[in-house]
Amino acid sequence: MSKNKLIAFIYNSQMPATEVKANEIIDSLGIESVSWLSSAGNFSEHSEKLKETSLVIVVGGDGTILRSVRVISPYELPVVGIKMGKVGFIAELTPEEAISALPKYINYQSEKGNGNGIRTEKRMMLQADVIPTKGGGPRLSIHALNDITVGSRKVSRLVELEASVNHVHLTNYRADAVIVSTATGSTGYALSAGGPIVFPEAQMMILQPVAAHTGLRDALVLHPESTVELQASKNYLASISADGFVDSDVDPGEKVIVKKSPYNARFLRSEKPDFFYTALNMRLGLAYRSQRPPEDPGE
Repeated sequence: MSKNKLIAFIYNSQMPATEVKANEIIDSLGIESVSWLSSAGNFSEHSEKLKETSLVIVVGGDGTILRSVRVISPYELPVVGIKMGKVGFIAELTPEEAISALPKYINYQSEKGNGNGIRTEKRMMLQADVIPTKGGGPRLSIHALNDITVGSRKVSRLVELEASVNHVHLTNYRADAVIVSTATGSTGYALSAGGPIVFPEAQMMILQPVAAHTGLRDALVLHPESTVELQASKNYLASISADGFVDSDVDPGEKVIVKKSPYNARFLRSEKPDFFYTALNMRLGLAYRSQRPPEDPGE
């Protein structure tokens, strides 16, 4: 880990129990002198503290983790998530095991580990630039771990999006929205739209329409260095969101350009990469248990 020593604890201000849990952990581990606390909503205001921080511990659900990662990704800080949300694909620890397990994460020294079985898991992120009609530089540039979504500004209204990959026109989607997802995001919004589940450390992009009426209806798996361009057709009003947070309306004539982010999300893990399949089983309830009675050995 870096020479910096501070530990950031981030909580979800909409869930008071997460702040209580964060303070309980800090007190129990006796790390008050090297810890600082912030809500996810105010996290971006602490840029100076982040420069002196070596580890971020997020107490909340996956949404809180996603929101935090968007802030810290330029600082290349590792994250440990404590699951206090509903699903928890990204979180590492349960609230019950956090106090006993966290010291080995806090003492982690490098990406090669120091004998305590901790590893750093890097995950690809996306960058989306909104390009004004007149061209030039982007008026808005955002980064996301799960997905970039371009959809209609109005509920229950379709949007028509002209889609290109590497400057080659692909199709015109008439749909509720179009998602550009990472492998991490394949278990998020893209999954609910019918997309594939992908190993989270894979380097790729997934182009996935939501409730498409015309155009390509299936997900398209793209090379990680691809460039996706989305532009609303005439008379259609679009908006863009990153990781489920609405960021901006897209004005008529503007383009949304999505590509691989220069940043990676970093998570500290105690399990080997293949634990993802066990987690998938637990989160989605995939295990099949036969309801048939045991066979009579005499048959």
